[in-house]
Amino acid sequence: MSTLFIVATPIGNLGDISERALDTFRNVDVIAAEDTRHTLQLLNRFGIKKHLISCRARNEEEGARQVISVLDKGQNVAYASDAGTPALSDPGAVLVRMARDSGHIISPIPGPSAFAALLSVAGGYDKSVVFEGFLPQRPGKRRTRIAELMGSGSGVVFYESPYRIVKLLGDVADIDCDRYVVVGREMTKIHEEFLTGRVSDILQELNNRSKILGEFAVYVSGNKKLKVLSEDDDI
Repeated sequence: MSTLFIVATPIGNLGDISERALDTFRNVDVIAAEDTRHTLQLLNRFGIKKHLISCRARNEEEGARQVISVLDKGQNVAYASDAGTPALSDPGAVLVRMARDSGHIISPIPGPSAFAALLSVAGGYDKSVVFEGFLPQRPGKRRTRIAELMGSGSGVVFYESPYRIVKLLGDVADIDCDRYVVVGREMTKIHEEFLTGRVSDILQELNNRSKILGEFAVYVSGNKKLKVLSEDDDI
């Protein structure tokens, strides 16, 4: 029986990769990747040479079948998405299900996650947090889904691109302009930035910028009574 290792990789800073992840890459027979070119850069950085199989969102079932054929031969495989933990807004879930149904062992190699990284610095008081990831692109469906999530009473974490971050915050502000949010930009990278406070204030800050760059993770508090401290407040 062979093993499929689901390996978390850095979301930006390569120093965040674990020794266990590197050992896994060195010891498996084949590495499957969301983007073989991206993963190859990571492997080259640490001097690891392995045969790569593409298993991206658009060909995940086809790629999964290739991976399972390798597992069926008694070889072990590691799977890595472009950044963070596979299957969290990344391919991987289909591969895991198909490999398990084929009788193979699935073993997680935990590590970086934008979701966990953002929550660790959010300072929210939510008892439960919903991981939504990327929202639908159609405006009507986006707004409907945001309203549903904000009305649930749970905190929510979204992923967003620089092209739609202002639209996302605008939709949140339309529902509750005072809702506490934390916006993480380029987390763990050189230009890492966190914007915290009322969504209306953060929306204004981003609207005042001539250019918006980077990848974003956004925490929206589910606690409507969460106090947002100002400079004049005593802590």
